Amino acid sequence: MAVCEIVTIGTELLLGEIHDTNSRFIARSLRDIGVDLYRLTTVGDNQQRITATLLEALIRSDIVITTGGLGPTVDDPTRQAVANVFNVSLVYKEELWQEIVDRFAHYNRTPTENNRRQAYIPGNSIAISNPVGTAPAFYVELGGKTLISLPGVPREMEYLMNNFVVNYLKQRYDLRDEIILPWVIHTVSKGESAIDEIIGEMESLSNPTVGLLAKPGQTDIRVTAKAQSAAEAETMMEPVLQEIREKLKDFIYGENETTLEQAVAELLNQSHTRLSIIESGTNGEIFGKLKTHIPEGQITGDNVDIVFSGETLNLLLHEYQAQKNADMVLGVILSSENSDPHVRIALLSNGQVTEVNRLYGGPSGDALTWATNYALDMIRWTFIK
Repeated sequence: MAVCEIVTIGTELLLGEIHDTNSRFIARSLRDIGVDLYRLTTVGDNQQRITATLLEALIRSDIVITTGGLGPTVDDPTRQAVANVFNVSLVYKEELWQEIVDRFAHYNRTPTENNRRQAYIPGNSIAISNPVGTAPAFYVELGGKTLISLPGVPREMEYLMNNFVVNYLKQRYDLRDEIILPWVIHTVSKGESAIDEIIGEMESLSNPTVGLLAKPGQTDIRVTAKAQSAAEAETMMEPVLQEIREKLKDFIYGENETTLEQAVAELLNQSHTRLSIIESGTNGEIFGKLKTHIPEGQITGDNVDIVFSGETLNLLLHEYQAQKNADMVLGVILSSENSDPHVRIALLSNGQVTEVNRLYGGPSGDALTWATNYALDMIRWTFIK
């Protein structure tokens, strides 16, 4: 069983200036060939720290894949850090320089002398041709260990993963077309600890595995199987998935790519329910999420800046029902109470108003998502009841 770590390199990642999409792509590529990914590390453009990080990773794992730090500037230190790891010097490769020159010529440009840095790779490494960029990649083999350094530019990294790395790893580690297949069950209205109380024993399974991921107002349950084929993985997972479905029942709103707004919209569409929404403090988030899934004329929404009292909100619900000819009216007010986010939700359906007042104790930045999910789930439960 081959174990891998990913090391993303770049101070811009640590500063939050760019979003790391490379790790996600590499992780999914490894998953599809049955390679277990145990760690993901991000390190800035510091040669000493990169060297230390790679040394630690190689002790733990069979495969280490790096992205970034292969550019032509002084703050692109990955090449030298890898050379430090293996105690070798950087070696100039004329053929790599010619590839760089040819690549620039393709765009009627001439490389600067700085670009020559990219033709240097660790002396014990093997170059990986990069026909879609100017940064040559490389890999090093030492016993059963492999270190692969890829460019940080997503388009280049993805090309090299698809056209070299995946096949190379399959051959080097005799990966017999194993895959790691995940399946996600989405729940709402129950927190992570409550879900754990119900299915905690299943989280000790080894293949398939069961894990929880908490989100504002939601908890995802991820079931993952490792097998020779997708069909075999699905067969392995099915009894586990069925047990989860039986234990959580109505708290499940969907699976895999299904979103909560899609699940709610489907219920509204199937019943031809006309919905009107009043929002304050949410910038129209709930209406915005639902309107793309519901036919025009079946849903209306107003975003207002005034914070209503509960009594006023209830009066508005009945007024909107009459004005909009709505079957259901949802009112949501998100405000701050002593600096803590506070949500008031009222739902008018079948002549009855259901109202909820809640303080949100999580990170303030997640309050809008939490309030939106809570409100959408109130609509969903109306149909379940």
